[in-house]
Formats: sequence, structure tokens, C-alpha cells
Amino acid sequence: MKEKTVEDIVLEIKDKSELMIDLSYSSLIYNNKVIAKEVYDLEDLVDKLYKTLQRKTIENVKNKKLNVDDALTVLRLAEAGEQIADAAQEIADVELRDVELHPILKLSIRESDVVFTMIKIESNSVLCGKKLGEIKLGSETGMYVRAMRHGNRWLYGPDKKTRIDEGDIIFARGPEDGEKHLIELATGKTSEI
Repeated sequence: MKEKTVEDIVLEIKDKSELMIDLSYSSLIYNNKVIAKEVYDLEDLVDKLYKTLQRKTIENVKNKKLNVDDALTVLRLAEAGEQIADAAQEIADVELRDVELHPILKLSIRESDVVFTMIKIESNSVLCGKKLGEIKLGSETGMYVRAMRHGNRWLYGPDKKTRIDEGDIIFARGPEDGEKHLIELATGKTSEI
């Protein structure tokens, strides 16, 4: 496997921290400790990525592959992503500590322009057995799958080759009307994508 570059690691930190924010708010909305614990696991991963990035960046400066100003920019970007990951963990911590969220706060999270939803794929769903690329959920519903849970396995940033099976849990982000359509597809209430 090809060794990750400094740029690859910065992008991975960015992607994971964005996902963590979605998952942490989702843990609050759905009162779901499993999702909140997953945020904790991802935060550990981001910490490890950040430490690896720091070492690689210093090595690249030493080997003259990066100048000092570029190295500082890379480190600042990664630090911002790491701080976002820390904030997501703090949000998830609310769920893990059994702090009762005020109903208005829960409602305001749900009322944003972009919703994050968790949906279980039922056996009669038109999505069963299909790959994400086949069904084009993003372009057809506006909902983009950010993560999936297949049994006990998590998949982050699934691509067009990712297959959806009965019982999978999909975490998707998009507009509220797209959420309704996706729920209907996942539960088998409609077969028209």
C-alpha cells in the first residue's frame, strides 16, 4: 500500500472531523450511545493522524520537500481539523453522560437547512442489493451517504461501489425533503428513486 502523503493526511483529518460533527449531533438527535462512542473512536484516530502528520511534516522540512511556511500552513490546517474533532467529541459526550438535552435545542438541530439522518434498510427496500453508484442517491434525493454500518463494521465515506444490504444502517446528510424520500426508499414505502 502506498504511503500517505502530508496532503493525504490533512484531507483525511478534514473528512473525519466533518463526519464526527454529523455523527455527534446525530447521537443527540437519536439518543444513541453507539454513535456517540463511535465519535470517541474517530477522535482517537484523528489524534493519531495528527501526530503522524506532525512527524511527516518535520521530516519533509528536514529533507527539503517542504519549506517552513508551507509546513506551518499544513500544520495549522490539521490543527483546526483536530480541534473540530475535539469539539465533536465534546458534543457526543453530552449523550454519553446522559445529559438531558433541552427540547428546543433538539428541535433547532432538526430545523437546520441540512439534516443528518440515520436510516435502517428494510428487506423490502428498493435499495437492497444495489450499489450507491447505481441508484445515485445524491443526485436523485439530495441526500449524501456519509457513513454506513453493516453489522458491527463501520464504513466512512462510502463510494459508488459500496453495496447496500438489508439491515444496513445509513447515515446521510442533505435537505429535509430529501430525508423524507430516502426514508420512504429505505423502508420500502416507495420504489421510485
